[in-house]
Amino acid sequence: MILARVAGTVVSSHKPRKMEGISFLLLEKIDPVAMKGKGDFVVAMDAVGAGINEIVFYVSGSSARFTPATEGVPADCSIIAIVDFIEKDGAFTYRKDKA
Repeated sequence: MILARVAGTVVSSHKPRKMEGISFLLLEKIDPVAMKGKGDFVVAMDAVGAGINEIVFYVSGSSARFTPATEGVPADCSIIAIVDFIEKDGAFTYRKDKA
């Protein structure tokens, strides 16, 4: 799983029927300690209802097809969780309620 921040949305009006209704989000990988973006972006299918600026976990490759929203869909990258907090060495580097 990889940590990223939801940076934006991607809209596609022409796609297979199985993909209709699935949101595409633009993710930027982050440093989990500094909470800064790495400038490395990916487009992911949203399986959990994530929103702009939320910190999420995403998976890629065949794992991206193991959610109810992406089962049987040609997915290569899926958001699978919204992060509540990140703690390292006893200190919080991120808390959703304070973000």
